[in-house]
Amino acid sequence: MTDMPPIARTPADLPSRDTLLSMSGLEFMQKVLAGDLPHPAIAGVMGCRITEVEPGRVLVRGTPGFQHTNPFGAVHGGWYGTVLDTVLGCAVMTGVPQGRWYTTLEYKVNITRALPVGMEVEAEALLDHAGRSTAVAHGTIRGLEDGKVYATGSTTCIIMA
Repeated sequence: MTDMPPIARTPADLPSRDTLLSMSGLEFMQKVLAGDLPHPAIAGVMGCRITEVEPGRVLVRGTPGFQHTNPFGAVHGGWYGTVLDTVLGCAVMTGVPQGRWYTTLEYKVNITRALPVGMEVEAEALLDHAGRSTAVAHGTIRGLEDGKVYATGSTTCIIMA
């Protein structure tokens, strides 16, 4: 995996609510991608980073390590879920207008095969709908080495003022 981007290490590293609300979600995501705003702390914990942002589409790359395994040594299902929740939420964020914000109402994960520890993946999410009060997106996790789908997911989010 390439160098990690700037990651928030303390609450003081996070942008203020006024900063967040002063720009559209797309502008916010573009600033995170550019390194003008830090990736959230969870990105460091999960070993992932945003690599592309465009309206309605976000890519995240990550590599599960041994610290992400279950008692059997397999990548824990929570890793798939957290990476998908991240990329799905980021895709939703690209459709959030200035002065608003979102949070996840629900998300669903389907793990299609076991992901080898240490395999870099790319998670892609596409925004299906962004309305006045809700947004829906879907996504996949694919191995970069083999192109196989390791998990799929979807989300419904609420958009708030």
